[in-house]
Amino acid sequence: MIDQNYIDNSTAQMRKGTLEFCVLLTISNSERYASDILNNLKEHNLIVVEGTLYPILSRLKESELVSYSWVESTEGPPRKYYKITPKGDETVKLLTETYQSLNKSINQLIKKS
Repeated sequence: MIDQNYIDNSTAQMRKGTLEFCVLLTISNSERYASDILNNLKEHNLIVVEGTLYPILSRLKESELVSYSWVESTEGPPRKYYKITPKGDETVKLLTETYQSLNKSINQLIKKS
């Protein structure tokens, strides 16, 4: 019998392990507002809530991988827009290579099982 708790936990851990990378990828395309980041992740079946996203953005900012600027809004208070830094850009390139290599290895294992 399949242990659904094990499957659910493993799935959650895999998502957590790649979530910061996915946020960086989203921001690397263009400057983004937090809700834009959430929507982009949801479009790619990566359901994330604000309570998860903001700590990630804070860690990325502290690591100097992203920066932000305040932009006046016509519909309320100013909005914080996040953009990737040169250090973040280089990190995305290195993480992409790492992910692709790992993905290739896992796919080879899957084909052999």
